[in-house]
Amino acid sequence: MSTEQWNGVGNSREASGQVTKMEAGQPVSLYTYVCHESEQELCALELRELLGVQGKVQGGSVESAVRIAPDRSPFLKHRLDVLLCAGTLDELREQATGLAPVELPFKVICLKTNDGPDYEGRLSVERLLGAAIRGVSSMREPRVRLGVARHAGRWVLGSLHEADASWLRHQDKPRQYSTALSVRMARAAVNIAIPRPEGIAAVDPCCGIGTVLLEALSMGVRIDGFDLNPLAVRGARENLAHFGYAGSIGIADMRSLQGHYDTAIIDFPYNHCSRLSREQLLEMMLAARRLADRSLFISAATQPVAALLDAAGFRLLGECMVSKGRFARHLLLCD
Repeated sequence: MSTEQWNGVGNSREASGQVTKMEAGQPVSLYTYVCHESEQELCALELRELLGVQGKVQGGSVESAVRIAPDRSPFLKHRLDVLLCAGTLDELREQATGLAPVELPFKVICLKTNDGPDYEGRLSVERLLGAAIRGVSSMREPRVRLGVARHAGRWVLGSLHEADASWLRHQDKPRQYSTALSVRMARAAVNIAIPRPEGIAAVDPCCGIGTVLLEALSMGVRIDGFDLNPLAVRGARENLAHFGYAGSIGIADMRSLQGHYDTAIIDFPYNHCSRLSREQLLEMMLAARRLADRSLFISAATQPVAALLDAAGFRLLGECMVSKGRFARHLLLCD
């Protein structure tokens, strides 16, 4: 693989919604991720929609020809844009000696992967590669971060982008609700429903206190929110304003909404005060079919949403279950 000028290559922060797909023949990116066992299905569906990764999540690292800011996902931790690839660490070190000098203070970070070395081994790899790369290394104040990892039986080296997880501050909303989605799940849901935000018009017609709206707006998604409950709408407006977002939120029954959107994200009510009958669910799903080309339904596992897809005219694209204690949610991506 050819050498590359490193000047200006660092841990830059991309716009949260920016997605760049590399041209054929260009090197891939390696992503590391972490998820709890209860979130494995959710993580797998998000990685499929965001990065085109198929199958179960295992190993903690995946390759993709799609480049996104790792901050987009609640599961992604790093993105390593591969420059060098070798079968052995000695071969990688030899390739690294031929790179153009790094013109800014740099640091080499060895990522933790399932088939990679342990902690002491990773430190040894960092020292080995740091000594091979020409330039001035800086452990405390690097301007350039380079990543190295062992993945799928080979070693890779490239520029490293780390997730800062600033979205976690959204957990501290002024208005809370006991059955609202967690911030992590809401963020993953937005990524599953809207993996490419550019030019997309979305709607959350059962927005509640605005958990999904907040995550969508923070990623640059253009989205409108509605709810039948005036108190919920007031809470959603307060939550968005608290974090500096000015979303469009109105009081409405989704069954009477007009207009058309590319995508709808619908978290069906399922608390003791909002138990929906089968007929009400079907009415809401038919409204979603009219409102948007693509929908992500989120429901209690006990609600018969999956059984009503055909009657509402939907095709299932993907699904997952997420459990927390004895309560489980079902996510169904449809068009």
